[in-house]
Amino acid sequence: MWEVVRTLRLDLLLKLGLAVFIGGIVGFERELAGKPAGLRTNILICLGAALLMDLSTRIGLVDGHRIGDPGRIAAQIVSGVGFLGAGTIMQGGGTVTGLTSAATIWVVAAMGMAIGGGYYIEGVGAGLLVTFVLAGLGGLEHWVRRAQRIASATIRTKPGTDFDLVATTLRAQGISVIDQRTYDHPDDRTFEVKLRGPSRQFIVASDTLLHRDFVYGVHVD
Repeated sequence: MWEVVRTLRLDLLLKLGLAVFIGGIVGFERELAGKPAGLRTNILICLGAALLMDLSTRIGLVDGHRIGDPGRIAAQIVSGVGFLGAGTIMQGGGTVTGLTSAATIWVVAAMGMAIGGGYYIEGVGAGLLVTFVLAGLGGLEHWVRRAQRIASATIRTKPGTDFDLVATTLRAQGISVIDQRTYDHPDDRTFEVKLRGPSRQFIVASDTLLHRDFVYGVHVD
């Protein structure tokens, strides 16, 4: 019986099947969310990491004795998946997108490595936790981003700039001005303002202001 298991590598088949299952759970949630790294992507990442991790633990064994470092291939998985995750991150319009997809790719690879190394409970447990974080905490994250906050900001502009130009740009991004003070200098006009608005919009508003030809710099506390 054990000879059949060793010959056909049924233990590896179990690992790969479990990797497909766990990667599929996470990938299914990503697919429902309409993310580019969806079902097949996460399955393949988890499956590949499990296979490479199994190979990493076995490649240095000769007649039952270890003669090599079992972490060589495993270390390359970590760095290699980092490049894959970086490809999902994009920046534009003052916002960065794809960070969650990149983190998901990274943790799915880690789950595959755990399963490939024979740590089934750890791999399955991590898969369930990741699925809960992605599916269960999305609403909380959305609420936090929409929550109102008050922040102070310093905006440097060209000399003589009318504050209405700044205020109009801020209002277009959902930011209201509570208070403002103006300081004139030989090289610029500086506005120290207190603002209120959704947390997420402060980054967008700052980027929008920086694209105005009359703005020199923006600093939000």
